[in-house]
This record gives sequence, C-alpha cells and structure tokens, in this order.
Amino acid sequence: MNFIQAAILGIVEGLTEFLPVSSTGHLILAGHAMGLTGSAVDAFEIVIQAGALLAVLWLYRRRVGELLAGIFRGDPWGRALLARLLIAFLPAAIVGLILNDWIKEHLFGPTPVAWALLVGGVVILIVERKRHRAHAPLAAVGEISLMGALWIGLAQVLSLWPGTSRAMTTMVAALLLGCTPVVAAEFSFLLAIPTLGAATLYDLLKHRHELLGPALGGPGPLIVGLLTSAVVAGLAIRALLTYLTSRNLVPFGWYRIVLGVLLLVILTFQPGLLQ
Repeated sequence: MNFIQAAILGIVEGLTEFLPVSSTGHLILAGHAMGLTGSAVDAFEIVIQAGALLAVLWLYRRRVGELLAGIFRGDPWGRALLARLLIAFLPAAIVGLILNDWIKEHLFGPTPVAWALLVGGVVILIVERKRHRAHAPLAAVGEISLMGALWIGLAQVLSLWPGTSRAMTTMVAALLLGCTPVVAAEFSFLLAIPTLGAATLYDLLKHRHELLGPALGGPGPLIVGLLTSAVVAGLAIRALLTYLTSRNLVPFGWYRIVLGVLLLVILTFQPGLLQ
C-alpha cells in the first residue's frame, strides 16, 4: 500500500463513517477496486476508524468532559449519559467479539456489501415514510431512556454485517424511538466512542505486526490513513448536522439502493472489476 492509496482509504473512511451509508462497505469496495485485499488490509480498514474517532472526541469534547465528570466526580448528567452509551455498546461488543473472525472470513467482500447497501436503503425509505411525527420528538440525547438505549444497541448489532452501516442502524433505531434526526445523529456519534475505540484497539493489538510491518509498507500508510480520516470525518460531521436540521435520511436511502443495484450488476457481468 502506498501513501496515495492510504490517503484514498482515509478519505473514504472519514467521509462515510458517520453517514448512514457504511464506511466498512465503502472501504471494502475501494480496497478491492485498487487491488488491496488480505487480512492486513482488512485490519487497516478497521484501525483507521480511530481517525474518525478523534474527530468525534474533538467536536464533542464538551460531552466527553461530561462523561468523564460522571466517572470521576459522580456528575448525575454525565453518569446517566454514560449508562446509556454503555448499554447501547454492549450488544454489538459481545456479538462482535464472538463472531469477529467469521464475519471477516465470510462477509468482507463486495457481494455481501452490495446486498447490505440495497436492503439498508429500502429500510431507510420505509422508516422515513412511516415514522410518527405527531408526538413531541425527543429533542436531546438525555431524553433517551435506558430501554431506548438498549434498543439502539440491539440495532447496532446488525451493523456488524459490512455494508449495513453502524450510523444507519443506530440513527434509524433512534428515529423510531421518536428522536429528531439531529439527536439521532448525535447519539450515534457519541456511541462511536466506545464502539470504534474497542474495534480499533482489538484489531490493532491482534494485527499490529501486519499493520506496522512490511505487509502494508511500514507504519507510514497507517499514519496517513489515520490523519486523513480524522480531518475528513470532522468536516463530514459538521456537514451532516447542518443538513439534518431541516432534512431527512431519504437521499441516503436512495443512494444506497442505487449503489447496491449497480454493484450487483457489476458483480454479475464484470466481476473482475471488484475481485
């Protein structure tokens, strides 16, 4: 992997991590398109999520401070938010730890990603069409109940299938609870802190020799990917929040459907392009 390829993957990660379009799915497709495959590349695509995580930590440093206050000073608000994030984090953490190797072996490929993109797009359109708008929406992350956090956490388990999207599953679940799109996005961003942090640390420790060794060309590409993803993710988060103040997720649903169908056509008639 050269620096340009690493930067491209970093841009893809940063741009898609917090949009409901699946960063892992897009990274798999981009990697296959550039001829980058194998366990080292799979680990690289997970670990550069740390760059996107750094963007969240910086943009939501006030919320992070509240979480730390809940841990070390017993602040009620921070403690309540921490409890909700932990409840939402645990289901995917447990299932992911058990099925991590199986998922990478069977689902890290263009065909599973294409189907996940297509189905996820249909789900977004259905939810946006059906979700109830008559009652007062939940207008702050603190209004999400413990059971609501568990519901979001169970939905996040589905995102272990590459192409489904962690952002999509958590945001759709929050919308169904009655959250506004902005609140749904903010809770999804905060939930990324433990989720991406755990996934990144796990793959970094497990594949550190491949990530930092000659398999990827030394530590340089990894550093480039991390920095690129951090910068692009920060810009993407700001843009998404601005967009969601007056719009919904429907365009992302159609994007997923179109991309999923296009990929299935390519894989049927020109499979060599993505193998």
